[in-house]
Amino acid sequence: MKAVPRWFAARGRPAPEPRETAATERGESAPLRRKPDEADTRPNNVTETMVAASSAAAITAEAAEWDADQAVTQLYSAHYRPLVRLATLLVRDFATAEEVVQDAFVAMHGAWRRLRDPNKAVAYLRQSVVNKARSVLRHRAVVDKHAPKALPDEPSAEHGALGLLERAAVIEALRGLPTRQREAIVLRYYGDFSEAQIADAMGISKGAVKSHTARGIAALRSVLEQTT
Repeated sequence: MKAVPRWFAARGRPAPEPRETAATERGESAPLRRKPDEADTRPNNVTETMVAASSAAAITAEAAEWDADQAVTQLYSAHYRPLVRLATLLVRDFATAEEVVQDAFVAMHGAWRRLRDPNKAVAYLRQSVVNKARSVLRHRAVVDKHAPKALPDEPSAEHGALGLLERAAVIEALRGLPTRQREAIVLRYYGDFSEAQIADAMGISKGAVKSHTARGIAALRSVLEQTT
């Protein structure tokens, strides 16, 4: 009886019975069988393939995670401050705006491997900031629905000037606008978004963007004319 191949025995199977006995007794040639050394190499190849595949998967996952870290870090360096200024105009509070933007970056990092087009990461961030700003305003409305709106603290010098839209009268007028009108105006005239980009960020049609913008401008003009 020939020796059992190592890989066959290692799997816990019973040793195969020799098949050539009857043929040998009749004087016939024994059936051809795979050489032991050929059989021995098969499980090693399979094992090596499995190990290689596992290692490749681990390396791919690690690379994807590293790419996310690197990409989000670069985006943070380039877009954090502009997004905070944008969020400040939406939520009317610098500290809350910082939290909104930080949450948007954290969310994008977690979704980086599911992001279909990394080139649209900035658009993803903008939309995330707008959505989170809306959530903040909804929560704020529930908390102090009947309370008078208090003016926020004056921004410190380190925050820098935000240009024309930071003038007290304009900011106060923006606060009085409906949410969609305020968002459309801030994104268009401060963020310098196109109508298509505003539509994506707000989740509305371009026609609705035009309507909200026009109504917001008319309301701002009316308020500012009364204060001058």
